[in-house]
Amino acid sequence: MRYSKDEHADFVAQFNGDTDDRIGYDEHKRNAYGCVKQLFLLKKSNRQLKTLLSIGGSGAGSANFSSAASTPDNRARFASTSVDLMWNWGFDGIDIDWEFPDDEIDATNLVLLLQAIRNELDIHAGKYASGHRFLLSTAAPAAPEHYLKLQLNHMSGIVDQINLMAYDYSGSWDHISGHNANLFPYKRPVTKLNIDYTLNESFETAINTDYAIGDYLRSGVPAEKIVLGIPVFGRSFEENLGLGKTFSSVGKGSWGQQGVWDYKALPKEGATIIYDPIAHASFSYDERKHEFISYDTPSVVQEKAEYVLEHGLGGTMFWEASADKKGGDSLIGTSYCVLGSLETTQNWLDYTNSYFDNIATKMGEEYI
Repeated sequence: MRYSKDEHADFVAQFNGDTDDRIGYDEHKRNAYGCVKQLFLLKKSNRQLKTLLSIGGSGAGSANFSSAASTPDNRARFASTSVDLMWNWGFDGIDIDWEFPDDEIDATNLVLLLQAIRNELDIHAGKYASGHRFLLSTAAPAAPEHYLKLQLNHMSGIVDQINLMAYDYSGSWDHISGHNANLFPYKRPVTKLNIDYTLNESFETAINTDYAIGDYLRSGVPAEKIVLGIPVFGRSFEENLGLGKTFSSVGKGSWGQQGVWDYKALPKEGATIIYDPIAHASFSYDERKHEFISYDTPSVVQEKAEYVLEHGLGGTMFWEASADKKGGDSLIGTSYCVLGSLETTQNWLDYTNSYFDNIATKMGEEYI
């Protein structure tokens, strides 16, 4: 039933209000603690807050999707177990983060998998939450090499929203530095070796958010279903002479992923923040250390939020909240100030047959 990668954090960890004799799995109590309990309490206090179970992710997180989506039986089992987890944990929907379907077969099976989950969500609502719609979303790429393989029009007819991962445009995999999440295109150099072993430098148009959104719209995705993803992190390039220049390494990063820095750690001491008016992107550069870090500043996020309004998109999402700053420097706060509101439909609290007794009883006082 659990299927958690970190049971202690999800179900066991003690927070304020929990007592030692109630922590953990007890066959007689079957109470949820840890993050699952805290999220439910937040839902009780903020009735517009909805929590979704996100399945997948980069690398190993998506390794089994192709198999899981490959047959009707596999899809049915995936949908059934996913919805069971969502319900037992007191969540409001499911998010599918398949990074990324490899070919036409995978793309077709992704559509079928999403439909199987949608059907299972509706069946569950019909039994236990009459009239309520549980949410289904999917994370989607901004790089043409990935999204051009997808059946975007069919996907958009099934899901409630498409979370566009409009970041990671440049990084350690490149040969030159680039913007992490530029809104508009810019030219960057491409160096190729000619047959006579001389170097030929040309230019390419870098990946950009405006192109991706345009392609999604032309594919038939309704604007209001596109949620613009904004990074709360930066990507660094070391021993570098600036944008579009070579680099030797990317540095250690904030938390183990090479070259990835939390926004709250930026800019580094001694670095200067620079705005690119062509790409509508920002970065910091340390001339002494020759370190280039591309990341969004509040002014860039303001531009992106204004873009969302101008194009009638569904809103913004952020990866991820714990890396944000507070006050006027908050990227999430900046977006909220521009957009003016949050989504206002109410969450669901009545999970009467949840595996966890305290979720089934809406965290009654006897369980807090």
